[in-house]
Amino acid sequence: MNSKLFVFFTLLIVGIASRLVPHEPNFVAVGAVSMVAGYYFSKKVALLLPASIMIISDCVLGFHATMPWVYGSFIAIALGSHLLKNKLHITNVIALSFASSFAFFVTTNFGVWIATELYMKNFSGLVECYYYALPFFRNTVLSDLFYSGIFFSAIYFAQNKNFLTQIRLRKIMGFCFQ
Repeated sequence: MNSKLFVFFTLLIVGIASRLVPHEPNFVAVGAVSMVAGYYFSKKVALLLPASIMIISDCVLGFHATMPWVYGSFIAIALGSHLLKNKLHITNVIALSFASSFAFFVTTNFGVWIATELYMKNFSGLVECYYYALPFFRNTVLSDLFYSGIFFSAIYFAQNKNFLTQIRLRKIMGFCFQ
């Protein structure tokens, strides 16, 4: 099987499963999958992957009024992560994770305020919406850092197969010359 196709389906399955298995609210892999999709795939595929995860899992979980905001956030994250192309470094991944979490938080909670009747349609209602969403933001940040760390590390080690061999050789050489 083509390695890109394998990565696509692996990320698709992990993304769907992370939404369907019991989990802490907003602790899912979709944000990180969106980041990896933008980095690893063409723009077309990068947009298709998070949208597919959301559509398939929402068929099980149910559709809701804030879908355009949620889907749009993940698509924007995938597009934004194209900035990371050829710049895979831990600080870039961490910065992208925080930026993605923040963008998702701001966009989706604005969508909650606009598309639902949960909050008054004034500035006070908007502030209240963001305030009550703060616990979800914490989980979004943690999940984006966790999953992007795993996914980007896997990509790094797959692209640098000699990395572990070099580390082992350095340890052996260091041991021999002590």
